[in-house]
Parts: sequence; structure tokens; C-alpha cells
Amino acid sequence: MSKSILFLCTANSCRSILSEAVFNHYAGPDWRAYSAGSQPKGMVNTQALTTLQRHHISTDGLYSKGVDELAALKPDIVITVCDQAAGEACPVFFGPAMRSHWGLADPSEQHGDSTEQDKAFEATMARILTRTKAFLALPFDELDTSSLRSELDRIGSL
Repeated sequence: MSKSILFLCTANSCRSILSEAVFNHYAGPDWRAYSAGSQPKGMVNTQALTTLQRHHISTDGLYSKGVDELAALKPDIVITVCDQAAGEACPVFFGPAMRSHWGLADPSEQHGDSTEQDKAFEATMARILTRTKAFLALPFDELDTSSLRSELDRIGSL
């Protein structure tokens, strides 16, 4: 049976979109990722799409959406990717899903020339790749709920 993971942030235009796309690219048929935002911008950041394309990760079907659009989804895991360190409020998801926080600075907030912006997106992408690969390497059959929660929190610090 397939399991689902929901990545949440505020605008659902960059970090959660990148996380959804990367996760679905590397996950096998046992997992499916989704993303949403508490205050969706209604459009995906073009630099996020460019970054995914540079990494040969499909952008098909990606769009900015609110949590209400996924109201029928009953995810197994919800990961918030907002940047609490920057004072950003993380969205709240109600339901029985296991939750963890994998904070990421918003690369779209990087000011400077295109080279500096590219570096910010690549740094965010690198963290998402590291976390996704660590998640997918977990021995799910051997982890109880408490151990899985600890592993998710550990991955969020990578």
C-alpha cells in the first residue's frame, strides 16, 4: 500500500514545491509526495522550476495550491519547510499524520545578482536532496512510531 507525505510552507511556490518534486523523483512506488501552502502565491517560482530542470527533475503537474485543495488527502507524514529562524509562521495541518519540521531558508528571498540567487537555490536544493535520500534510506519496517519520529527530526537537522 502506498504512503503519502505532504510538504507544507507558507506560499507553496518554492521550498515545498522543490521538496515535492525531488521526493517524487527519487521515491519508488511506495511513496507519493504532495505540497501545499497556508497562503499560496498561486504560481510556482520560475527559478524553482529552472533549478529542478537543471537537475533533470520533472516539473510536470507542479502548481501552487492551498491546504484546502488537499482536504481529502490523509497523509501519513506532514513536513513543514518554512523558516522559523526567520520568524516565518509555519502552517498547521490538522489530522492524524506524523509531523516534523525540516526548515529551509527561502531562496526566493535572496537578494543580489543572478549568480547569488542561483547559489541560494542550489543550496536549498542540496539540503532537500540530502534529506530526501536520508528519508528514503530509512528502514521503515524496523521503526516503531517513536523511532520514526526521532529519525524525521534528525533528518530535519541535516
